[in-house]
Amino acid sequence: MALRTIKANNLEETISRKDEVMIAYSLTAFNSQNQLVGAVNNAWGIQTMTKGMSTNLASQSPIQLEIPKNGKVVASLVLIEVDDYEATQALIKRIQQVNQWVQVPAGFLALAVEALTPLRYVTLGLTAAGLGVQLTDRLDQDDLLGQSSVELKDADLQSSKQSQLSVPAHFTGQHLRDSFDYELEYDIRLKRMRVRAKDRK
Repeated sequence: MALRTIKANNLEETISRKDEVMIAYSLTAFNSQNQLVGAVNNAWGIQTMTKGMSTNLASQSPIQLEIPKNGKVVASLVLIEVDDYEATQALIKRIQQVNQWVQVPAGFLALAVEALTPLRYVTLGLTAAGLGVQLTDRLDQDDLLGQSSVELKDADLQSSKQSQLSVPAHFTGQHLRDSFDYELEYDIRLKRMRVRAKDRK
């Protein structure tokens, strides 16, 4: 999973005319019994965005994870507007320092996978690395600008020849009198498969 671009068509902070944003993203692996067995995480930011600004994210380190046999991997991303710059910058640095695969004993985290949102998947990945609480403690409803997930199933990969997909994610919304509009794109490189993301806000 690799980030590509972010563009601010409209800002959440219309008074200051700039948003300070971060992206947290993860790959979470599930076995054939739908149990979380592995995760890898990364984060980008904090970036000051102005209206109409587009930023290339190709230099950001990608993350990778093997799909368990008869299992699946979920690629997830959340876009967050930052309030506490210093605390969030420290969190991003910690996430980047543990940017590696974390093995999770099957059954370690009990969850209802069918009800998970992209934010919950990202939080699960960070929890496996010991950082889940730090993200949720700094996040309220108005800070979350958007979230996106893609599910990759081993069974589907066996019958597909697609090697890469580009996932567009369009996040819009309104906080009080301020509205925002962001476009993101990230790549998922694989041996076989083509899917599209389900955006949620």
